[in-house]
Amino acid sequence: MDFLLGAEDDDGSPRRRPSGSRTQQRRSRRRRKRQRRKGRVATLFAIVIIIGVLGGLGYFGFTWARGVMIPKDFTGEGRGEVVVEIEEGASATDVAQMLEDEGVVASARAFINAIGAAGKSSSLQPGQYEMRKGMSAESALALLDPKNRMLNRLTIREGLRLSKIYEELSTATGKPVEDFKKAARTDIGLPAYAKGRLEGFAFPATYEISSKLTPQQILTKMVDRFNQTADQVDLEKQAKQLGFTARQIIIIASIVQAESGSADDMPKVARVIYNRLSSDPQMKLGMDSTVMYGLNKYGIAASHADLESTSRYNTYKYFGLPPGPISNPGDHAIEAALHPADGNWLYFVTVDPKRGITKFTDKESEFWKLRDEFNRNNK
Repeated sequence: MDFLLGAEDDDGSPRRRPSGSRTQQRRSRRRRKRQRRKGRVATLFAIVIIIGVLGGLGYFGFTWARGVMIPKDFTGEGRGEVVVEIEEGASATDVAQMLEDEGVVASARAFINAIGAAGKSSSLQPGQYEMRKGMSAESALALLDPKNRMLNRLTIREGLRLSKIYEELSTATGKPVEDFKKAARTDIGLPAYAKGRLEGFAFPATYEISSKLTPQQILTKMVDRFNQTADQVDLEKQAKQLGFTARQIIIIASIVQAESGSADDMPKVARVIYNRLSSDPQMKLGMDSTVMYGLNKYGIAASHADLESTSRYNTYKYFGLPPGPISNPGDHAIEAALHPADGNWLYFVTVDPKRGITKFTDKESEFWKLRDEFNRNNK
């Protein structure tokens, strides 16, 4: 059987079968198919992984871009209460960051965008504002209207002594009087002619007092206000033209402020002071207000015992001006000291303090009659 023994070719050599049996060939074909399927699965799996990675990167990239383009922002009016302060000179960016730090808005960028949308970057005013935590940027911006500022307005009246001003400042701020006394000895912008003493230079006006301001900052505000007035009236130049120093003009203004019954009387009172200072023979000022200041007392008339005081503020005892201001004069008193009325008066008496009626004379005999009128009115 040729197929068992092997057949020979025509040339006499035996014919050879293909290597391997048909079963082996079938197995080989199946193995190759399995390998091809595994390759396709691996490729598909790799594609899925790549798509997932790219999708994740895309999501995070979108989230990042969205955070840049659309910053975090709260919704609604917020909750609770928080007091924030916009400081002098703060920019819109400074305010935005402060609000984020305080938890008022979700992000500074959201607040900046709200300002830009509303066109209110220049409307942010220094001061304290009552706000809430967790507010939308738009709601926060609405509460920063200057009309909503928390202001503690304090009016310092003309003619108060420094000791009284300290008390009023202490009451308004809750800070001890001693803190203001210490602050007065620091650099608060006093002019050189104040000689380091605040009395006379704590300008009477209305001030916005914040609880966050230090005593030094508050007193500096008052001195700055004095310096503003001094510049406006050209104090040093005008004082020199009158033959006095700027300090002496403030001393005169402080006496005018303390002695006058009304603003209308101030130029006349100033004239009496100048007439007495230039009198020949020399004449003492004889002002009760200076005596009372030296004794740290209050009142409109010094007693005989008061007039025995050895204080340098006793202008019945010593010639010339007292060593310093006796009150803190306002605009009217300073103007009167620089521009006294024309007249030859040497005496004046506020005959009716309740109605602020003051009478002037150049005769001593008339003066005593005015004193009697004062005594009758005041018993």
